[in-house]
Amino acid sequence: MVRLTLDLIARNSNLKPRRKETISQCLKKITHINFSDKNIDAIEDLSLCKNLSVLYLYDNCISQITNLNYATNLTHLYLQNNCISCIDNLRSLKKLEKLYLGGNYIAVIEGLEGLGELRELHVENQRLPLGEKLLFDPRTLHSLAKSLSILNISNNNIDDIRDLEILENLNQLIAIDNQLLHVKDLEFLLNKLMKLWKIDLHGNPVCLKPKYRDRLILVSKSLEFLDGKEIKNIERQFLMNWKASKDAKKISKKRSSKNEDASNSFISNFKTMHHIVPVYYPQVGKPKLVFFSEIQRYPVNGNASPESSREDYTKIIEEMGNLSLKQSESLLTKNGVHEPHLFHNPKEKENLFVENE
Repeated sequence: MVRLTLDLIARNSNLKPRRKETISQCLKKITHINFSDKNIDAIEDLSLCKNLSVLYLYDNCISQITNLNYATNLTHLYLQNNCISCIDNLRSLKKLEKLYLGGNYIAVIEGLEGLGELRELHVENQRLPLGEKLLFDPRTLHSLAKSLSILNISNNNIDDIRDLEILENLNQLIAIDNQLLHVKDLEFLLNKLMKLWKIDLHGNPVCLKPKYRDRLILVSKSLEFLDGKEIKNIERQFLMNWKASKDAKKISKKRSSKNEDASNSFISNFKTMHHIVPVYYPQVGKPKLVFFSEIQRYPVNGNASPESSREDYTKIIEEMGNLSLKQSESLLTKNGVHEPHLFHNPKEKENLFVENE
């Protein structure tokens, strides 16, 4: 295995020291170092390379990130396809803008607090144990909330990405070949990420859901590319018009149903409620017989308010009761009709016939 040292850098770089210039002085001026695919397994002290801004170390055997604290001017770090299992020793890289860690053994995205300039984070294709998924430390997400604009988390067995809502400036999300299942979770996220213009979810179960594409386009006005396919203005406008029409129909149907239910309930109450009116059957002298008659109440004016309708019904019922009483007295007095079968006491029935005789 090979260790990355200053001597190795000096021997493999195209350094051309000027007259009376030492190797150390040349190393201080280096801005780019490329040792990709060189069987590098460890990083030695490179503190002399103070102006280093881009470091290529992908396709090696590095298991731990070390000795980069000095590289305060580093803006691009390429460490994909190594053997890294933990993200550490990067907090001093205050100018770091792009970090590539795909193809490693990382299970938790952490240790990036303080990297306020980080714009791109690539952690795709982590070689995780069977059944495990890539997780995010909330502290790291919070520290990247303002800066991160591109995030690649493809092929990491992820089934929930709602925690990414905190990344308010995210504009590109690549989450291909994961286990995302619910459209509602994506709608929730898109409602939060107002600057997201590109999202790729190819290979997720959610892509097979009915109207998956339509729903995501409708929920996000900023989205321009979905799963590699451009969202045309005419497509979005058509879906917006369709949704507006559908919503209008729902509202109209709901109002109609509500009014119908209220009307039916109101009518039903007055049809089923009864008013009991006393009816007298007079005899010679004082009336001996009294019973009660039921009169149904029906609404007269369907447009009247419940309060006014109740008053009208009360008046109508009283008038009907009085009319019924007068008619009963008139008929019974005139015709001398009696209804002894309504008596509950046999003696009263006998008294009635005796008096009539």
